[in-house]
Amino acid sequence: MPLWCCLMTLSLCLSMLISLTLSISPRTATIWKTLSPFWGEEYNVHLPPSFHTISFHVLDEDSLSRDDVIGKVSINKEALAAKPQGLDGWVNLTEIDPDEEVQGEIHLQISVLGDIPRILRCQVLEARDLAKKDRNGASDPFVRVRYNCKTHESAVIKKSCYPRWNESFEFELDDAPLDTPLSVEVWDWDLVSKNDFLGKVLFNIHRLQSAHQEEGWFRLVPDKPKHSQHEGTLGSLRLQLRLRDETVLPSSHYQPLTELLCQSVGPHLNGNWPDLIMLVDETTTAESRQEVASNLVKLFLGQGLAKEFLDVLFKLELDKTSEPNTLFRSNSLASKSMESFLKVAGMQYLHRLLGPLINRIFEEKKYVELDPNKVELKEAGCTGLHRVHTEAEVIQQSTSLLQSYLSELLHAIVQSASYCPVALCQAFQQLYQCVNKRFPEPEYRKVKFIAVTSFLCLRFISPAIMSPKLFHLREKHADARTSRTLLLLAKVGTKWWCRTLLLLAKVGTKWWCYALLLVFPVALCVRNILYDLGLQQRMSLQCGSMEKEGFILLHRTKDKSMLMTSPFKKYYVTLNKDTLSYEFVSRRPMSASTSSFISLPRIRAVEKVEEKSFGSANVMQIISSRDNGLVEKLYLDCKSVNELNQWLSALRKACSHNTDTMSSYHPGIYKGDRWSCCHQKDKADPGCDKTKHGVTLQEWYDPLDPDLESQLIYRHLIGVRQAMRYSSIPIGETYIPLVCSHRQN
Repeated sequence: MPLWCCLMTLSLCLSMLISLTLSISPRTATIWKTLSPFWGEEYNVHLPPSFHTISFHVLDEDSLSRDDVIGKVSINKEALAAKPQGLDGWVNLTEIDPDEEVQGEIHLQISVLGDIPRILRCQVLEARDLAKKDRNGASDPFVRVRYNCKTHESAVIKKSCYPRWNESFEFELDDAPLDTPLSVEVWDWDLVSKNDFLGKVLFNIHRLQSAHQEEGWFRLVPDKPKHSQHEGTLGSLRLQLRLRDETVLPSSHYQPLTELLCQSVGPHLNGNWPDLIMLVDETTTAESRQEVASNLVKLFLGQGLAKEFLDVLFKLELDKTSEPNTLFRSNSLASKSMESFLKVAGMQYLHRLLGPLINRIFEEKKYVELDPNKVELKEAGCTGLHRVHTEAEVIQQSTSLLQSYLSELLHAIVQSASYCPVALCQAFQQLYQCVNKRFPEPEYRKVKFIAVTSFLCLRFISPAIMSPKLFHLREKHADARTSRTLLLLAKVGTKWWCRTLLLLAKVGTKWWCYALLLVFPVALCVRNILYDLGLQQRMSLQCGSMEKEGFILLHRTKDKSMLMTSPFKKYYVTLNKDTLSYEFVSRRPMSASTSSFISLPRIRAVEKVEEKSFGSANVMQIISSRDNGLVEKLYLDCKSVNELNQWLSALRKACSHNTDTMSSYHPGIYKGDRWSCCHQKDKADPGCDKTKHGVTLQEWYDPLDPDLESQLIYRHLIGVRQAMRYSSIPIGETYIPLVCSHRQN
């Protein structure tokens, strides 16, 4: 059975603070004190296949009270699917009616029984994915069933967006007109305020009588829309939307393509050019180059061939370059792939490197300005009770602050040599050697160092300093003052790096060693300039056990009782090279502690848990086997999504060599008599979703999905197959037929 994956690319040119109404709602930056702001932000949102509408809420942010809702734009799935190239234009904001903000589905069984009198029976079973109306992040839903002026109500299920009722309601049909509809409404019960409307379903009983029974999941729809008195007066929003619906097949279907790509970068080439990678490089357009590079990097990371793939691209780029000063300056496939690789393999390194400095700048909110034409004395404040700073004083104070920030940054860079990821060291070592081999002349001795430092400084560290939210260093964008400080720091740092390199370019290689040791600690990985540390020693230190520890909420359950009623309890969890141990933290000071452990080779899967299972989005499960063959599950409730993905990454890496792993799992829990995720009643069912044993990309996000990446690469190859046929690169005839025949399979 193919798996379906909907990807939404949102290129937003927005007019207000935007919040998307999804299960995970992206939020744009806040532009203060303006009615016509501009963002230009872009989001890639993974949508469930069952989605119907995507809405953009425009908010006015308030520091003390709740954000005020200005309006919304709603676009349904049919409108997006009708334009495969995407939507681009201005859309008027509409007023938000609480009765129209509905979502979810309800499971009903409607039947007509008997002859005289005829009975209409409505069995309300359960609902899923209801809107969250209460401050606790859930709702208290109940069902109101109406027919022929008669009303029945179900019980109230507290704090649940996935309630189960299993209640039946009956009505007499003989006295009702034929066109009388059956209305099933879902409401959120409130003790003090008015009940909130969650959606409804209407049934035509005349059509139902011929079938006698109808059962299934029915989408909840809003009430009749009301006429808005503010229509056309709330402003407008410019959006660029593109919906891409991908069919992801089982892994076996992508095996020929994956093997072909791996062969194109494999060690068996012995210096021969890899035709397929050359073909992709030549046929990729500027618009799709970033996406193709990201997909290829992720695919080769999953295959353990990222270093070999980058090595091939480096050689292709060097072979086309005759002028060393233009090396890697364009947005080629090699440059974009290296950027993607840095964001994937070096994100945790970047957070540890820049996190403290970025937090300091955000918290201090100092006024920094070096341009005399842009100095605002009112923003700089006063030196005393009445005297305002002069322009010279503002620039001098700004210079001192930037020097302080730059010193802290350089100190952090020097100290980061001990924890820089080995993957980055290997990639930059390969880059250094390729450039040195291509330009061995003495007059070009600086080129190899500039190539290394330009990727890290100009394409990784500096962009992260200027836009920390885009690199997930901060949850929100910086305000105008902080943004200016970050921009100046990035410029000053870049100039310092460039001037230092140009100054030391006139001296010998020995001085380059010390320059790079100060400017770029990853240069320690370069074999030619290592004096005290060796790469093999660095690799042996970092490729050891993935250790992690800390306090965490834990819930343990065995196969005999898949869900116990006891809540999560606080444990101190420790992960070392052999075991995952956890010790109960008791509130009683004199009570004896209890500890348990799981042997890592017994772990069969480490996966996320659906939010509806425990009411938390940060729960993960560890599935392990016992001596008697039974399955044991350990649920960990983490403090945040960052902590969740850190534990997922650490455990998956620690168990990467396990052989007895599961191919599928249940993202839900077994509650009552069925699984909450797929509603299967068999407790021993192997699972409804694929497990993810691949590498975790950025240490903070979802793991790599190799099948999806293969599908995206395959779709790109199909799109450029005509360009492949007329390519100037000599390519074997076996490549094109293999790619084309893949779709037929």
